[in-house]
Amino acid sequence: MSIYSYKQRNTIVLAILIILGCFVLYSLRTIAGTLLSTLVLYTILLPVFTFFIKKWNMKRWIAAILIILLSLIIIVLPFLTLSVMVIDKISEFQDDPIRIKNMMQKIEDFVGSKIDQPDLFDKAMGKMNQLAEELFPSVLGGAANIVLGLIIMYFLLYFMFVQKEEFEAGLLKYAPFREQNALKFATELKMTTYSNVLGQGFIAIVQGALVSIGFFMFDIRDPIFWGVISTFLSFLPVVGAPVVFVPAALIAIASGNTTGGWGLLLWGLIVIINIDNVIRLIIAKNVSDTHPIITVVGVIIGIPIFGILGLVFGPLLLSYFILTIRIYETSKLASERLEKLKSGEDE
Repeated sequence: MSIYSYKQRNTIVLAILIILGCFVLYSLRTIAGTLLSTLVLYTILLPVFTFFIKKWNMKRWIAAILIILLSLIIIVLPFLTLSVMVIDKISEFQDDPIRIKNMMQKIEDFVGSKIDQPDLFDKAMGKMNQLAEELFPSVLGGAANIVLGLIIMYFLLYFMFVQKEEFEAGLLKYAPFREQNALKFATELKMTTYSNVLGQGFIAIVQGALVSIGFFMFDIRDPIFWGVISTFLSFLPVVGAPVVFVPAALIAIASGNTTGGWGLLLWGLIVIINIDNVIRLIIAKNVSDTHPIITVVGVIIGIPIFGILGLVFGPLLLSYFILTIRIYETSKLASERLEKLKSGEDE
């Protein structure tokens, strides 16, 4: 005979589950970015998987492998390309520090005296070093962690696709919402993901391309490199692309290329910045509206946690948090109305 009552056994089991759950969550903290990446990729690529299954009559495991290969090419390679380009550029600056120092000195002479900032060069270099350390810690620190994260992500993604019905049924079963609210949450989660990842990604690509075009038109050095950098920085609205084209324009003006410098500055302020607002209106109308404040705050939160991926995951996590609050409020209001109806019937 057990010394515990039925209620005591359930309480003890619940306590054990909570303790073990805390240990599991603590152990998973190092791959939090990988798990979030898996969820995002599953949401984005699910329509492609469904298309392969229904239209092309593919077997599930073949469709899953094909999607994994395609995503490697479309998603992973750009990040690897960026990493290589940044490392090459850092090596170039290290090999020729006098050139970069001369450029920054020209900016300091041109701008620093006008805004009463005599140490502009040292402050700018300090900020750039800090930003690089926050954005690229994993890239500069260890490729092994990146490879391990990719293996885990695609391992999970494969089984999520192959066992799609079981996976989604499990999510629905253990979701802390009623079925109707859980389905609504899933739909809004999908729209939020599309808006933050695909919408922001499209804006970033367009702005990066426009930065490269501006550099080409006004004869500024390294248009491809700075276009790629602008693409990633453009995930931060308003201030993303200007971080690249404003200093470049000032360097050009200070170096004597007055026409090119002013031309690039006007191109950036008139075309590059405003195209952001136009595309955001289209995305808000057709997909979902992500307020720029959410994006900025999300990036500030995300970069220290995820590095460069924080440009995407920070706003995404913040959007998920706000969405969860909205669903909770809806569920709470529904419960309160139900309680009032029951109280009325009892009376």
